[in-house]
Amino acid sequence: MSVPAALHRRREYAGPALFSYGFRPFFFSAGLWAAISLPLWLHQFFGDIVLPTHFAPLDWHIHEMLFGYVAAAVAGFLLTAIPNWTGRLPVNGWPLAGLSALWLAGRVAIFFSAKIGAIPAAVIDVSFLLALVAVAAREIIAGKNWRNLRVLGVLGLLALGNIVFHAEAFAQGAASYGTRVALGAVILLISLIGGRIVPSFTNNWLARNNPGRLPSPLSRYDMVAIAGGAIGLLAWVATPTSRISGVLLLLAGLLHTGRLARWAGERTLSNRLVLVLHVAYAFVPLGFLLVGLSTFTPAIPPSCGIHAWAVGAIGLMTLAVMTRATLGHTGEPLHAGLATQLIYALIFVSAILRIIAAFTGSLNLIEAAGACWLSGFVLFLLVYGRLLILRKPAGANAR
Repeated sequence: MSVPAALHRRREYAGPALFSYGFRPFFFSAGLWAAISLPLWLHQFFGDIVLPTHFAPLDWHIHEMLFGYVAAAVAGFLLTAIPNWTGRLPVNGWPLAGLSALWLAGRVAIFFSAKIGAIPAAVIDVSFLLALVAVAAREIIAGKNWRNLRVLGVLGLLALGNIVFHAEAFAQGAASYGTRVALGAVILLISLIGGRIVPSFTNNWLARNNPGRLPSPLSRYDMVAIAGGAIGLLAWVATPTSRISGVLLLLAGLLHTGRLARWAGERTLSNRLVLVLHVAYAFVPLGFLLVGLSTFTPAIPPSCGIHAWAVGAIGLMTLAVMTRATLGHTGEPLHAGLATQLIYALIFVSAILRIIAAFTGSLNLIEAAGACWLSGFVLFLLVYGRLLILRKPAGANAR
């Protein structure tokens, strides 16, 4: 089926706007869970509450960020991008509502896992990512979109990370390999997808509004940077404290720094919707460098680089994509207003504060970083929630 035919069929959808396209329920769910789960974690961290979950408090926080928030954001992106890649109909209506309900069931099951049992909770939780892999595989293979099988493979790694996470938590009471597998998979996904959308959106805007140097086209350098990052992450998953892993991570950080420099981000200062993509991607090499340096000196805790990835690269990049896609697919101008710029600024500050807090061990900075994160996502829900839930489907304008 051609892309125009798919778009025409999508416009015939007559159900609730929320389930007209994948980005709507999942971006809203991601934003809502980011705003709910972090305060719950901080109250656990400071000993104010005890959640009825089988997981240790830190593991619950990590799990719900990676397999709750991030999984929803990734689902929203993929279910919106795949129809553009393949020309097939988007998943909408009852199938989309079912996927959304499966994600929600996972959050409830994990929250009450101490009551319903660790194994039933794990089965319910893992089923969402496995279902998403199955849906994405069906669409990509049916559309003969072989190029994006790499993305499907990384999504499969995220699902594997969730399985390993549950197995470790059940057997040992704490998860480490599962966390690193999942975090590495998401960083690799940002390297793959970010490496397409950041230079593409930058090129499109510069060509229209700021003639001059354009981002370098995709080349062997990008392939080397992605491969270097994958090798460094694989070594880190296997042996996170070894100096060999440290060297590979530092090399990956330098390669991705060079990759980012090739995209002409300094020429996008006047377009915050494009600039934020470059800022978010900058946390990818920063994370590589900090985690790599942590293997050589105790002065740099590994959590510095981990939070550069988790709050900076993942938090800011997912928000950059969620805001842009929501504007483009609901017929709004592709412009970052003051409220949207404040959302970006709050998550950026949250990332910086959390990295510094990891250096210093300051509880006050952890609270401040959490307050910025919470404020950013509450503002996202206030500004974009109405568009996601109520705005009728519009022709895609995401570019």
